[in-house]
Amino acid sequence: MKTVIIDYGSGNLRSAEKSTVRAAENMDMDVIVSSSPDDVRRADRIILPGVGAFKDCMSGLTSIGGMRDALEEAVISKERPFLGICVGMQLLADAGLEHGRTEGLGWIKGVVEKISIDNDPNLKIPHMGWNDLNIDQKNHPILRGLRNGDHAYFVHSYQFNVADKKNILAHVDYGGYISAVVGRDNIAGTQFHPEKSQAVGLRLIENFLKWSP
Repeated sequence: MKTVIIDYGSGNLRSAEKSTVRAAENMDMDVIVSSSPDDVRRADRIILPGVGAFKDCMSGLTSIGGMRDALEEAVISKERPFLGICVGMQLLADAGLEHGRTEGLGWIKGVVEKISIDNDPNLKIPHMGWNDLNIDQKNHPILRGLRNGDHAYFVHSYQFNVADKKNILAHVDYGGYISAVVGRDNIAGTQFHPEKSQAVGLRLIENFLKWSP
């Protein structure tokens, strides 16, 4: 079994790799970081990290020749488990509105837009630091062992406004309702950084590596 963490110039690759290797230490699982579309096509599981602006991340991903097609083949056609992290999760959307409108992967309906904190002047953007998870779909395999109130680490100024609430697996409150974990079928994404979320993050990554949708 092989998990590929995609290197497209936007992501905490070292942290993501280290956490994934640790989560996989008792499994028959190879973890590699790669920018090769062929590696993505052959992967049993795919992780897409992301740090920075939606537009820049989408541009970096599509600038790798054949990567978009490889992702569509592996995730949509072959239904390989996929995990997006932070902006990697936001890229699942139809579009992002940061620095103008940029089309996303369109795998989960919705739009990524700036966090609104109008109702609470004490809050700041970016949403940075630890926040309490509210689990919306307790039976989803990727959330196994996680509970309401578990802490996860966030760093973001834009949020994924998901069109269909059934695709929201967990949320947090920060000036309002913010999607924290999204998913459908073989696809999942976390707005928080599991690689920075200590035991909670390791548990989620381990759940992903064991997930058989």
